[in-house]
Amino acid sequence: MYDLIIVGGGPAGMTSAVYAARKKLRTIMVTREIGGQIMWTRDIENYMGYQYITGPELTVKFEEQMRQYPIEIVFEEVIEIESVGPGKFRVVTEENDYSAKAIIIASGKRPKQLNIPGETKYIGLGVSYCATCDGPLYSRKTVAVVGGGNSALQAALELSQVAEKVFLVACCEYVADPIVVDRLKQVPNIVEMMQYDAVSINGSQYVESFTVRHNKTGREISLPVQGIFIEIGLIPNSGFTKGVVKTNELDEIIVDCSTRTNIAGIYAAGDVTISPDKQIVIAAGDGAKAVLSAYHYLLNTEFNQ
Repeated sequence: MYDLIIVGGGPAGMTSAVYAARKKLRTIMVTREIGGQIMWTRDIENYMGYQYITGPELTVKFEEQMRQYPIEIVFEEVIEIESVGPGKFRVVTEENDYSAKAIIIASGKRPKQLNIPGETKYIGLGVSYCATCDGPLYSRKTVAVVGGGNSALQAALELSQVAEKVFLVACCEYVADPIVVDRLKQVPNIVEMMQYDAVSINGSQYVESFTVRHNKTGREISLPVQGIFIEIGLIPNSGFTKGVVKTNELDEIIVDCSTRTNIAGIYAAGDVTISPDKQIVIAAGDGAKAVLSAYHYLLNTEFNQ
């Protein structure tokens, strides 16, 4: 029986682990990987303490600090959590079951798919959800980025440094920070394609073209590309919590300002929650708050006395 189980190894999970270790809580982290979404981010200019750092570099900093403490970590996929009774919770993976008095869910989000013909077929063969990971493979090639938010525009900017041409396909007006939009306008090899919807991804062994349709005129265009980077948003990794904690219409876990869910002893932190702004610094702060809330719960709940 652990005091605390942390589900997830991103900024929220790693911060939780450090705070839990400092509170001397017997803790285990259950995660698929270390880093989460920040491993997909190239340029980070708004994390305090670093004027500029890449996502992988920041992940190393987080992990180095976490590894200074005797935190048990297992790399497994969580498939279910159960509330057995007051102060008794189970976290179930494909390999094992773990029991604890409290849980912090910091499982983050995953990329949303277009759900168009060819997308699944060409994953890893020209379709990617991570410009930072796969961008270098497309040196001097033509690629497309799909999306109109900060992630899409930043992916286009990053790819413009290696690719010959970047088509930026957005279904509507950009929903991005003005500073990012301004940078985009200054890059000559980015071709903006506003008001276009994705229709299909085509090719033989690899991606060869991308069919898009203007959502006002209905005109279809086939873009000759070798790579397509999909940046249309993220889906909360909350499926394993179904029937236990409450979620909103977007499947984000509902929490209060202290990261408490509707179940006493279960907390949630970071991008998996209803927090409106998905930022690294916010996720890290949530992770700290979650442990402090869990610590007070463990100290003051009757079952623990």
